Amino acid sequence: MTKLNSSTMTRLALGASALAMALAAAPSFAQSADTVVPDTQVPDQPDQQDIVITGFRAALESAVAEKKNRDQVVESISAEDIGKLPDASIAESIARLPGLTSQRVSGRSNVISIRGFAPDFSTTLLNGREQTSTGDNRAVEYDQYPSEVISQVNVYKTPMASLVGQGLSGTVDLRTIRPLDYGKRVISVGARGIYSDLGKLNAGSKEFGYRVNGTYVDKFAGDTIGVALSASYVDEPYQIQEFNSWGYADSPAGPVIGGSKSYNTSTTLKRLGLQGTVQWRPAPEFTTTFDAFYSDFKDDQIKRGVELPLLWGGVPLTNAQATDGLVTSGTYTGVKGVVRNDAFQRHAKLYSFGWNGKYEGDDGWKATFDVSHSRTDRNELTLETYAGTGRVGSGATDTINFRSSGSGTTFDHVLDYGDWNTILLTSPQGWGGTLIGLNGDAIRGGQDGYYNNRVIKDRLWQYRAEVEKEIDNGFLRSIQFGLNYTQRSKSLTPEEAFVGLVANTDGTVSVPVPEEFRLGTTNLSYLGLGPVISYDPVALLNSGVYHLIANPYGDVVVKGYDVSEKVMTAYLQANIRSHIGSAELTGNAGVQFAATSQHSNGASAIFAGYNPNGSPNILGIPRHEGATFDDWLPSLNLSLRFPSDFVIRFGAAREIIRPKLDDMKASTSYGFNMGAGGDPSVARVDGSSGNPVLRPWRAWAVDLTFEKYFGTRGYLAAQFFWKNLESYVYNATIPFDFTGYPVGDPGTYMGADGVIRPRTINYNGFMTVPINGKGGKLYGVELAGTLPLGGVVGALDGFGLTGGGSYTITKIHPRPGDPTDNLPGYSKWVVNGTAFFEKWGFSARGSVRYRSTFIGDVSAFGATPVRRRAAPETIVDAQIGYDFSDGAFKGLSLYLQGQNLTDEPFKTYNPDHPEQVIDYQTYGRRFLAGFTYKF
Repeated sequence: MTKLNSSTMTRLALGASALAMALAAAPSFAQSADTVVPDTQVPDQPDQQDIVITGFRAALESAVAEKKNRDQVVESISAEDIGKLPDASIAESIARLPGLTSQRVSGRSNVISIRGFAPDFSTTLLNGREQTSTGDNRAVEYDQYPSEVISQVNVYKTPMASLVGQGLSGTVDLRTIRPLDYGKRVISVGARGIYSDLGKLNAGSKEFGYRVNGTYVDKFAGDTIGVALSASYVDEPYQIQEFNSWGYADSPAGPVIGGSKSYNTSTTLKRLGLQGTVQWRPAPEFTTTFDAFYSDFKDDQIKRGVELPLLWGGVPLTNAQATDGLVTSGTYTGVKGVVRNDAFQRHAKLYSFGWNGKYEGDDGWKATFDVSHSRTDRNELTLETYAGTGRVGSGATDTINFRSSGSGTTFDHVLDYGDWNTILLTSPQGWGGTLIGLNGDAIRGGQDGYYNNRVIKDRLWQYRAEVEKEIDNGFLRSIQFGLNYTQRSKSLTPEEAFVGLVANTDGTVSVPVPEEFRLGTTNLSYLGLGPVISYDPVALLNSGVYHLIANPYGDVVVKGYDVSEKVMTAYLQANIRSHIGSAELTGNAGVQFAATSQHSNGASAIFAGYNPNGSPNILGIPRHEGATFDDWLPSLNLSLRFPSDFVIRFGAAREIIRPKLDDMKASTSYGFNMGAGGDPSVARVDGSSGNPVLRPWRAWAVDLTFEKYFGTRGYLAAQFFWKNLESYVYNATIPFDFTGYPVGDPGTYMGADGVIRPRTINYNGFMTVPINGKGGKLYGVELAGTLPLGGVVGALDGFGLTGGGSYTITKIHPRPGDPTDNLPGYSKWVVNGTAFFEKWGFSARGSVRYRSTFIGDVSAFGATPVRRRAAPETIVDAQIGYDFSDGAFKGLSLYLQGQNLTDEPFKTYNPDHPEQVIDYQTYGRRFLAGFTYKF
């Protein structure tokens, strides 16, 4: 595991010591003795605070007040002003909160890890309602939600009974404006231009982009009707230089790169986000609210590069030179490179609607009813196309010299991969061989590409009713009882096909790229490979240069899934308020009861030889399985509040998170493992499967925090947490009896005596399947704070610091025998900090985010995610701006942002071998200049 260096450790230790001393010290700021009575969470709760000052400091004060007023352990961010969060990306804003971090995908943050757990261990709500996701599983990808339409984000690190849809590591609640509670009319517009300093890496790509947004908030009819409307549109480029290694092969000189697949990748992200809220308060005691959110997301990528089959491609290695056990240079001769022009199109539409009615009577009775629907439709197309000097067995080869280092591998070459007369559309490696579809159509001499379209549909309905009775005197402030019913279904349908040249009728033809489709060349000089031919693979497919032969093999069928869940939740919660001497005790105690019914449809499939027309014979068995189970989830949150603004919090709860949806699929793939156990006469049946009867991850959790507040201007906190996972889901290989499963002919083998005999079938094989196993413990400490330095030294008025650091220890083994630090998403250290100045209308801030090494998800073959060890990374951002407070430009704000200013790469490597680099992706620096105008 990668460790922090001594200077970093020293800085962290000094920071922790200073924070601990500050917590224990007497308050140095003016104190607030106001009694704080937190509101409990219900779907239509207004989270907005009256803003006294504007800008970043106002956002921090709002976030501090939210943290202070809640009885749960909460982290919060608020918009600096209407429709403007502190960062360009909502995920980047969330990642700055204590104990949270993000993983970058295509150069932008889009998923969040909380307290050392992968994104799948948390849930995301929109205005208190559960949401569908654009990913394969439950984790929400935050680039679907424009920051301009979100006014506040609350991250609940401890649960309470009335918080429905909670996660095991935490719950993220995205909040939009409640116009009747906002208090004034606002019209705001904004725009920003975007520049990526990597330039145009691919023909047809862009280095400039833009974002525009607008917000309107108003009240009518004697302040009984409120309207809030927001819109945001993004058209921005992302450029990526990608090195990828197939892995490292054994050679006489040591481990050596066995092949590479590296690209220039250009992405155009286009996203339209619309949000609207209408509120009506016909009587003081009744409010009804309707919310709608829509996101149309298009992420179109073009990837151009060269794939080099090296040692694993059967190519001889010479002149090998090793350093510290790794072959760092050498020569491969006879390399048959594959020039790649691949398209990746990820399109998704997300719809979210909700209606809420809330009654608050003068007699202390409250009632709430809420109905919501969330829906996501997503298509994810990957189109690979291949080119080279000729079809397998023909064409020129290359001599490749290579140099491997901590930033990947670079090459010297002989062939010109940008020569249109040399590099032709073909199958240089003959991948796939002769391929015949179910209808007898054929691709001979190897596939010329691959087509993979993944269609995902996610639907969720949620119904909720709650009654609350306030109690005027005594230990309890109120009692809540509620019922919630959630019905969700998610399906993935794979559509996969082999790509073949229409002109290739006999398995020998290679075709030049038609001139009308030639787009010049793409420069791979950062890899040493020079220019490569460039064309639009989608245009070639649509024009009829290629045709598709549906992939009939069973492994395609079993990639799909159709999972449904029905969860009925009942909860009872008592809200506490009582005085203990000069202090006040607030909090809640309650219990959830969740009854779950889950089912999945799928198929079992096996390759059973070939049909008379040469097409594969795939035997399939429909499969439908499921399970029902119950969970009792008690929770306790207590906050002891002292007059000096010192707060001690304690939380204890039983927490769950439901299994990953693709782990629950009722699909089984099985086939012959020829020569299993070293006996060539035996064909053992082995397979892999999903598990529709999986139970959730379950844990007991305890939190203890010490917080010192300075009114609502700042705070210091030490937060300790402990989780004991009673169960964990991991993939196990278990003995399995396949007797009765249909199988084909295992064929023959040649014995030692040269006689050909039929193989025998061994039905007692092995199945790889996700199962519920023993969990483990995870615990740690988070130090956090917001400090306006002017309260300490008058000369520093306007200056301030905010941020935090977390140190987490895991005793969880992702699989039996795996190291504990291989827990997905887990970083032992997460540190972030922002220094800011804001005065006289001028503002400036710089931010740093650090996370230590972790296991992250990257996209592999067929767009399926794989997990790899990622290197530590430090991200540096900055912003300057000016706000006009009077005169002709009153309401105008100008700002300039710089992101990823140190051009930090994303790097993965073989576990325990950082020198064996698998991925090395460079995203470049991004600069944004823009304005907002509010009137």
